[in-house]
Amino acid sequence: MVLAAGFGTRLRPLTDGLPKALVPVGDRPALAHALDRLLGAGAKPIVVNAHHGAADLRRYVETFAGVRVSEEPELLGTAGGVARADALLGSGDVFIWNADMLVDVDPAEIAQAHADAIATDPTTEATLVVKPRPKNEGPVGLNDAGTIVRLRDERVAEETQGGDFLGIHVLTAFSRRRLPPLGCLVGDHYLPALRRGTKLRGFPYEAPWFDIGSLGRYVDANVAWLAARGRTSWIGEGATVAKGVLLKDVVLGKGASVHGAGVLERCVVWPAAHVTAPLANAVVTPGAIVRVPV
Repeated sequence: MVLAAGFGTRLRPLTDGLPKALVPVGDRPALAHALDRLLGAGAKPIVVNAHHGAADLRRYVETFAGVRVSEEPELLGTAGGVARADALLGSGDVFIWNADMLVDVDPAEIAQAHADAIATDPTTEATLVVKPRPKNEGPVGLNDAGTIVRLRDERVAEETQGGDFLGIHVLTAFSRRRLPPLGCLVGDHYLPALRRGTKLRGFPYEAPWFDIGSLGRYVDANVAWLAARGRTSWIGEGATVAKGVLLKDVVLGKGASVHGAGVLERCVVWPAAHVTAPLANAVVTPGAIVRVPV
């Protein structure tokens, strides 16, 4: 399941008229990066939940074969969203991916690690992807065995390593039955489970990752997308650039145009948007230029 129902408050004004899951990262919307990973790993069925901008999300999701939408008339939170989609997801364990997380990870590898953890200890209820950090740092703490012993500020045993939870996890069928109809997966499901003595496992992920929830990280994610392809710019179909303009770490969407002269640097120009160089550290939509704090 891909969680895509949030308002994207920290990314405003970009998300005032567009769901956060549909903001472009590189050559396609953020949601597509998660769906491509899951579909490539053979995951099915796949469900995307929707609330803010639900009609736009539904239209986009319908372009992917075998992907369904669970619409929430009222926002239910991450736990409530998974609970509501129960019938669409079917039985068994569920793989969960936050749509605003860009992580170069193989879902099949995580699913196998989850299965191995259950085989070793059948009481395991979830496997969470965690970026390791030094002891006592970040919202997650793990022991030497890779078991989660701290979430946020609540600790049930001594940790040897801290970490960041990347919003990618696998939840067992048994644990799904405990989900509240309204609430957060961490605060209202995993934390109570930890207090009960439930076994939660960590899956270490060492490579870079991006949470596009803020303007700065959103631009960082686009620049990283370029770097991963050995490029300093990407020009979408039908986009135009004036002769006197130099592009440096720029993603230029389909049908966009750049006028003027000088350097356009660290900018994300959305499809059909128009901008005049010079400009740096900005996101350009068809209706606005949004400056990014540096």
